[in-house]
Parts: sequence; structure tokens; C-alpha cells
Amino acid sequence: MRFHDRREAGRRLAEPLRALRLAGELENPLVLALPRGGVPVADEIARVLHAPLDVLVARKIGAPFNPELGVGAIAGEGPPLFDRQSLAMLGLTAEGLAPQVERERAELRRREELYRGGRSAPDVHDRTVILVDDGLATGVTARAALRAVHALGPARVVLAVPVASPQAAAALEPETDRLVCLSRPSSFQGVGQWYTDFTQVGDDEVITTLRASAGAR
Repeated sequence: MRFHDRREAGRRLAEPLRALRLAGELENPLVLALPRGGVPVADEIARVLHAPLDVLVARKIGAPFNPELGVGAIAGEGPPLFDRQSLAMLGLTAEGLAPQVERERAELRRREELYRGGRSAPDVHDRTVILVDDGLATGVTARAALRAVHALGPARVVLAVPVASPQAAAALEPETDRLVCLSRPSSFQGVGQWYTDFTQVGDDEVITTLRASAGAR
């Protein structure tokens, strides 16, 4: 299964979610996107469900010698989550990564302020939170986000993604009340391979989308 772009993926992903809502499984929904790539996907879902849209900012923690090599993640105000196997293989420790964690925490807070423009974070207590991203590769960032959401006391947490590696999907299912995933290809090599247009989403698009969604409500 391939998708033209993130918005088309969001419209297709919205269909099983709409069915769940009609069945009474998604009461009082709140759609939270993982920026930046998850925002256009989540916007289409929020439109179909007539639900509010917001963001949950998560940041990858990279190895000191290669910032693109993710060995952990942080989300919200939760503690850092590390891939212990990766740390052991690379000879790293959580304590030694403290400077990277602090830098990413500062960037996380900067982005939250930028995207919300002074608005407070939504209250998720007793709501059904639908956490959305454009795909799952390792799943470490989504895992950190799920744990951050669970800590806020929602009624239920649903993780919704268009595509995921089978390993990431299997690992994350126990972390959520329901995983809605349209495709788990055995030939998965990266999220971008399942999109015709995987253009990077910029901060301006995130801000514009959130403002438009809030205005529509």
C-alpha cells in the first residue's frame, strides 16, 4: 500500500477511525499529532471525526557521534526513553547522554511554544486521545509519546499511523489501547518509501494547520 502524500494517507486512515467512533469506541476524541510529519495526517483525521487537533512534540535523542542515529526519545515532560540494546551496542550510557537530552528538551519546549503560540496544552483527562504520526520505523519516538500521554490520565489512547514496520507495530501494540495501522509491509525500509510525495513538513505548515483547525472549531 502506497500513499500519494500525507494528506491522502490521513484521509484513508480516517475511515477505520470513523468506523470505531460510530461503534462508540472513540468517545470525546482529541487528535494529537507528532510534528512535524504527523500534522497533515492528523488534520485530515480531525476533520473527519470533527475532533480538536493539537500536537504532542517529541524529539529524537541522537548518538553523540551521529545525531541522526536515534538511541532514544523524549516527549512532553516525561523522562527520556532509551533503546537499551542500542546503548549497549554503541557503548553509551543514559548518564553520558544527559547533554543531548537537555538540548532536545530545550528544543522541544521551543517548538511547543512556537506551534501553540501561547495557548496552553489541551487537557486530555478522561478523553480518548488519538496519537497520529506519518509512519513508524523504530517506534522509539512514538513509544515516548505514548508514555507521555498515558501519564496525563486519558480515558483511552489510540495510536494511528498509515504505515509501520512489522517490528515497530508489534512492539507498540502493548503500549496502546488500540493500534490502527493501514499497512505493515514486510519489505519496510523507511517511512518515506511508502509515499510518492514525502516532502518535509515545515514549521510554517504546522502553525498554519493548527490555526486553521482551531478557527474551524
